[in-house]
Amino acid sequence: MNRIFLAIVATFFLFNVSLMSQTKTQQKVTKFVIHTDFGDMKGVLYNETPKHRDNFVKLTKSGFFDGLLFHRVISGFMIQGGDPDSKNAKPGQQLGSGGPGYTVPAEFNKEFIHKKGALSAARQADQVNPTKASSGSQFYIVQGKKVPAVQLGGNYTPDQKKTYETIGGTPFLDGQYTVFGEITEGLDVIDKIAAVEKDRNDRPVKDVKMTIKIVE
Repeated sequence: MNRIFLAIVATFFLFNVSLMSQTKTQQKVTKFVIHTDFGDMKGVLYNETPKHRDNFVKLTKSGFFDGLLFHRVISGFMIQGGDPDSKNAKPGQQLGSGGPGYTVPAEFNKEFIHKKGALSAARQADQVNPTKASSGSQFYIVQGKKVPAVQLGGNYTPDQKKTYETIGGTPFLDGQYTVFGEITEGLDVIDKIAAVEKDRNDRPVKDVKMTIKIVE
């Protein structure tokens, strides 16, 4: 009886370990889509940055981002949005300081670099934000430029170096701002938005509005 009981316990233990392993490898990937007049950008949020993932999902499902602008656009660098003050903002109004009233702790991960299409959290400068906490709502999407591997330091894997060489990005932002997702379809939309006419504050002269949805 004891041997039978032990065999059953061992089988039950191995079964549970197998289930836990499958659950970990089959962890749900959260997808999103950003609708603009220039086309759609589809992407995924990283499970390895759960605080940023969950916050982005919460704000998106509440409709927080709908009608907001890409208020800061720099060709060869990035497009930035998520400022609630940009909704119905007057022409020429300076934007970029709004938020939901809280920040999100930094979640740096060397696996995620600022390649083209990277979805990253904006934040205040180090002088007032030494922990590099992220804005509660403002984000940017990297356009960047192609970077020769010889210009990169030794902290990158061969694959990451190849990515910067072939796709491009902004490696000088790595380890400074939290990358919490990426655009997987619609990289050309980034280029289109980055190329629009801008004022002296890098705000598009003609509003570039967004609507974001979580893809269930």
